[in-house]
Amino acid sequence: MRMRLIAQFACIALGLSAPARAAEKPLFGTSDKIHISIQAPLKSLIGNRQYQGKISGTLVDPSGQNLPITLALRGITRRTSEVCDFPPLRVEFATPPPPTSIFAGQKKLKLVTHCRNTSAFRQYVLLEYSAYRMYNLLTPRSLRARLADIDYREADGRPLASQIGFFIEDVDEAAHRNGMKQVKGPDRIPFNWLSSPDAARYALFEHMIGNHDWSMRAGPVGQHCCHNAELIGVGAPGQTIPIPYDFDFSGLVDTPYASPPAELNITDVKERFYRGYCAHNADVVGAARQMRAEQSQIIGVLAQVPGLDPRSQGRAASYLNQFFAQIDNDADVSSKVVRRCLGNNP
Repeated sequence: MRMRLIAQFACIALGLSAPARAAEKPLFGTSDKIHISIQAPLKSLIGNRQYQGKISGTLVDPSGQNLPITLALRGITRRTSEVCDFPPLRVEFATPPPPTSIFAGQKKLKLVTHCRNTSAFRQYVLLEYSAYRMYNLLTPRSLRARLADIDYREADGRPLASQIGFFIEDVDEAAHRNGMKQVKGPDRIPFNWLSSPDAARYALFEHMIGNHDWSMRAGPVGQHCCHNAELIGVGAPGQTIPIPYDFDFSGLVDTPYASPPAELNITDVKERFYRGYCAHNADVVGAARQMRAEQSQIIGVLAQVPGLDPRSQGRAASYLNQFFAQIDNDADVSSKVVRRCLGNNP
């Protein structure tokens, strides 16, 4: 079994010794909010949450260009009608967007939608978006996001909703931007394939935002690795980099449907429970030093998110400051955070 896993990763590594870096693409080149519209038979898609296919539609970009697209449902919890009135979507461009479009160079994108048409859920979207921006501050080995005001219309042009959302950079693009490729592992990757500094940063960041809904090594039963994490690298020991995404179950966002994993024996998603590996503890101390140095910039992200109201900013800043109190110095990191670390092969 071990030899088969090594062979799988070795195949991924072929041809990666001198990759060309991707040219900057306009969608994620800046963080200014954009305004677009999406027109498609959305009601039929929203009304059938088990549908695995795609529907055709049109995306009108900020310059007014009509881009043919297909839309598909995605997600797990937010896909269900019991949780969200409007599910998250996957947008694929049916033809390459022209060079004059902000979507030039894009092929497929995850779209985080508003879930419910209320002001509170608008704030949840903005808080989740802020988490992506915070991780971008810590490392370029992260997924970028672009905020958008979106007008949703039925196929006949009738307005359906106008709400906030954001696009998430595709992992292939994030990997290429960093001179790497996506690593598609089996349902569980070997522990020693993880890059210790990157895994430590990942785990400490998730601890900062109070997110427990992830695994950097394993995917859901019967699916490829990983759960709410993407992998990039060169498919060699110590060089596989986990990238977090999907933060709506975090304490920072604190959605009403979020709950912590039962096995952690905690009752509130805002309660932090460190889930990193003991073997990475030395690198966690280094990651904590970086985060302390960038504390003001991390918390400052909240004030830079358009539409995030003062009350939401204040609650989120207070929650983050509790974390920074936990990592005030190296000794605190050891005694207050990594004391709960996991063994190498849980």
